Amino acid sequence: MALPLHATLPERIWHYLFLTICILIFCFLIIPIIIILPLSFNAQPYFSFTPEMLSLKPEGFSLRWYEKFFTDPAWQQAVRNSLFIAFFSTIISTFLGTLAALGLSQKEFPFKTTIMGILISPMVVPLIISAAGMYFFYAKMNLSSTFLGVILAHAALATPFVVITVTATLTGFDHSLTRAAANLGSSPSNTFFRITVPLITPGVISGALFAFITSFDEVVVILFVGSVGQRTIPWAMFSGIREEISPTILAVATLLITFSIILLFMVELLRRRNERLRGITPH
Repeated sequence: MALPLHATLPERIWHYLFLTICILIFCFLIIPIIIILPLSFNAQPYFSFTPEMLSLKPEGFSLRWYEKFFTDPAWQQAVRNSLFIAFFSTIISTFLGTLAALGLSQKEFPFKTTIMGILISPMVVPLIISAAGMYFFYAKMNLSSTFLGVILAHAALATPFVVITVTATLTGFDHSLTRAAANLGSSPSNTFFRITVPLITPGVISGALFAFITSFDEVVVILFVGSVGQRTIPWAMFSGIREEISPTILAVATLLITFSIILLFMVELLRRRNERLRGITPH
């Protein structure tokens, strides 16, 4: 935002101080991520910049770690496991989260605040505690070290994101549309599928994307609930750091960063579409 011409000296000082603080925070968050990108092209098996890289010599850079990722059967199996688990956990969490948000959006719903707190508790409770609890629960149910157990565990972690996202969409929902449909003789089911669902679809898809990212990037719960057969990309990266230091991990991290940016870009597009549907013009 531009500084107005009539701004006083204190206002100018605060304006530039605020910009400086924002830039410092941005650098604090982004620089550790940016450093990974050039290191993933290191020609040497190191986690540091070589003299050739610092001098920008072509022999200092290589695509060998990306090639290893795409040709290594272990990494490709981890990719398939991650996509499989994330896909089905997203379906479950989106279904459950959307139903919960629709129920909580009703004015006459009892104990709304308490139930909302319970639903988002997986986001508040330390992940290690949730992982330990899930391990003992799924072990009793004979679901530990199975794909079903991991999918259900990830769905439990991702559902709160769907609940929050869809609830935020329903906050600005114009209920006069559903009342008008009822006055015109539309059945509740027809009103729901013809009016409510199209209007909340952007929020549902946004919640699904957040759920997918949550499952795709999760590593703590999978270590407790899963086994080698359910080895995912984050698990493989975690094991690689502990057991075998290889820049392949940096190449995978770069691909994951790119993938996450694409998903977040899609979320932003859906958010803007939702605002247009609700008649909100972004400034």
